Amino acid sequence: MQIKYGTVVSFHYSLQEQGGEEIETSDPEQPMLYLHGYRGLIEALQEGLEGLQAGDDKVIEVPAARAYGLRKENATHRIPIKHVISVADQAVRNVKNLKLRPGQVISVNTPEGARDATVLKAGKFNVDIDTNHPLAGKDLAFSVKIVDVREATEEEIQHGHAHGPGGHQHA
Repeated sequence: MQIKYGTVVSFHYSLQEQGGEEIETSDPEQPMLYLHGYRGLIEALQEGLEGLQAGDDKVIEVPAARAYGLRKENATHRIPIKHVISVADQAVRNVKNLKLRPGQVISVNTPEGARDATVLKAGKFNVDIDTNHPLAGKDLAFSVKIVDVREATEEEIQHGHAHGPGGHQHA
């Protein structure tokens, strides 16, 4: 079966900056799973997967503008450290003991809700952050191997995402 709108796709991937070193890779024991044609993957990556089938390998190059966007130069801010709400998926309970380092990805409280940011510089009371996505401005290359393609269930279509072997894991 070919990948098309409404199919559930499982695949392995390796992500590199074009011409660069590997940035991340899927778990070799657990392929990624997504519902094709629905939000869940970068649109340009989904377009590159269209028509592939189980067993296919492909390198899909995605320019920065169609990946995580171009870098915005006005996306750096100095904020009070008390607005940091998590570091590496760990909730911040006491800012007095918080040790921030340049390059760390943190979550900060904003009027629009939580937002991820990268630490540029940390002081005792303030932190300089960059709210660009860490991969913004980078042309990417996804090396993919398709493991399986199947028709989506009615429940997956209704929910707008793929469900794993044990069903869905959300409320």
